[in-house]
Amino acid sequence: MALSRLRNPVISRAPSLLRARLLPATSRSPACSSRVLKSFAQLEVTLLRPTHSSAFNGIHINSSTLKLQYGVRFFSSADPVHTVINMPALSPTMSQGNIAKWRKKEGDKINVGDILCEIETDKATLEFESLEEGFLAKILAPEGSKDVPVGQPIAITVEDADDIQNVPATAGNGSEINDKPSQQNVTHEERVQEASSMKINTSDLPPHMVLDMPALSPTMSQGNIVKWRKQEGDKINVGDILCEIETDKATLEFESLEEGFLAKILVPEGSKDVAVGQPIAVTVEDSNDIETVKTSFSGNMAQKEEKLVQQEPTKEAKPQETGFSRISPSAKLLLTEHGLDASSITASGPRGTLLKGDVLAALKSGKGSAKISASKETKPPSKQSQPQTPVSALSELRSDLQQADAFEDLPNSQIRKVIATRLLESKQSTPHLYLSSDVVLDSLLSFRKELKEKYDVKVSVNDIVIKVVAMALRNVPEANAYWDVKKGEVVLCDAVDISIAVATEKGLMTPIIRNADQKSISAISLEVRELAEKARAGKLKPNEFQGGTFSISNLGMYPVDHFCAIINPPQAGILAVGRGNLVVEPVVGPDGIEKPGVVTKMNVTLSADHRVFDGKVGGAFFAALGANFTDIRRLIL
Repeated sequence: MALSRLRNPVISRAPSLLRARLLPATSRSPACSSRVLKSFAQLEVTLLRPTHSSAFNGIHINSSTLKLQYGVRFFSSADPVHTVINMPALSPTMSQGNIAKWRKKEGDKINVGDILCEIETDKATLEFESLEEGFLAKILAPEGSKDVPVGQPIAITVEDADDIQNVPATAGNGSEINDKPSQQNVTHEERVQEASSMKINTSDLPPHMVLDMPALSPTMSQGNIVKWRKQEGDKINVGDILCEIETDKATLEFESLEEGFLAKILVPEGSKDVAVGQPIAVTVEDSNDIETVKTSFSGNMAQKEEKLVQQEPTKEAKPQETGFSRISPSAKLLLTEHGLDASSITASGPRGTLLKGDVLAALKSGKGSAKISASKETKPPSKQSQPQTPVSALSELRSDLQQADAFEDLPNSQIRKVIATRLLESKQSTPHLYLSSDVVLDSLLSFRKELKEKYDVKVSVNDIVIKVVAMALRNVPEANAYWDVKKGEVVLCDAVDISIAVATEKGLMTPIIRNADQKSISAISLEVRELAEKARAGKLKPNEFQGGTFSISNLGMYPVDHFCAIINPPQAGILAVGRGNLVVEPVVGPDGIEKPGVVTKMNVTLSADHRVFDGKVGGAFFAALGANFTDIRRLIL
């Protein structure tokens, strides 16, 4: 499991009466971590003892106490003194949050240090801890509420227990933006009700714990349950693997940090796009409680499915009530050719027009019903009822039907979905600068041959290219950098960590060779093979693919002479390597006379972030790169 690091500090906007404690979550460890944590010096941060929670999937990290804004206190001669707690901004980029769980219920006594609720932000899940005594009078945002805007009231507290009943019903409503709920709010309420339908009266059940889908990478919003290693009723020991989860980066093993028994699997094996935070399983401490908990959750899920089934007919009946007011000419031809009843097909065109696509869809799905009128069957066919269809129109209809079945939808893996999104964002937000050059490979090839013959060391061309690029980045530190969007400046990286592109069945992975400039070519070769095998098997650990300061994409094993790669943010450069080709060009001989000679050349193309690379930095990088390729033995110095 990956350890989390809070990349951005929490901003304290006002004197606070609450504090938050970081719960387990994962985030990307930046390549230049020594600079990222400098901004914490201005915060009042106190390290607490390590905490963990099995409800967050066994991830275990140190937690931090962070001061937060509490809310607004109201004084009135008519109403009791009460405090409205608003949704706080727990990170600089947070605009909304989710109420994961209320630890306190309405009417409960609140002591200093008590946890009120757990709030899921865009960075992690935080425990909302009280610094004042009082009583929780009213919960305004129920457990399971999603996308609660920052500043919206979530609860009301009072100082005296006798004031709980006297809190006005309108308290906390002043900050509402709209009186009438929008369609988005209605959808949100439906989601909250749906989530609450999964709740069961815990007082009637033995001690149990609901496991949620964890956020196993900083960009993960959903995941796929690849395989359950444990089945319902199995004993769970500390360190046992519960299931395998496919994230947007790799397939990770879900490890337990507590003992117990797996009572109920809520999300079956093979489930796709399971949202982060959605319950996936229930565990109990005692094996005698398995059947009780399993029966309760199974019955609740059955009621939910029955409710959804009852709602489906009403949703499908609405478009059928409207019918259609007109039929397009091409739709008439299709209806006549196949003998379909137009009243059995739903129209989707403007003003209720039945279109050709509606008829084709009905034919493909088999929903269209044939005409069975008895009077029409007994009457001889007339010219008006059966118009002649031109041969060209019939052939066009057949071709349309064939084209409708001439494609196949391939389901995307979670990795490919994220790759598609990231590549689009990179091209749209990063100003790409392209620099290209040819390098001579003769020195590299002879050095590789010598290693094999004299020392029995087998390395690939790509292994040597990684070392050449790493040394060039060390010689030109301005190229080993990234652009800090928030600061608006270039940040130089201390380590030279090379990301290498590896093609897998699930998508392109980029495992990292850490400190490549300090490793020998043989060590790089061994590490590349190990990481490539892990990547193809989907067994990469987060620290093996998160980070990196520069990328290399090599298509030299294919008939590709040159290409341009897309930058992998937040990195500032990626080198596209083509294949080597024999070229005839003038070569200066030992006698100083130019003669035609055959040399092996390879094209390399740099895609760079123009905010980091200008012409001077790019030229210096290519000069260092060319010098390393020309005299390859300097790499062993």
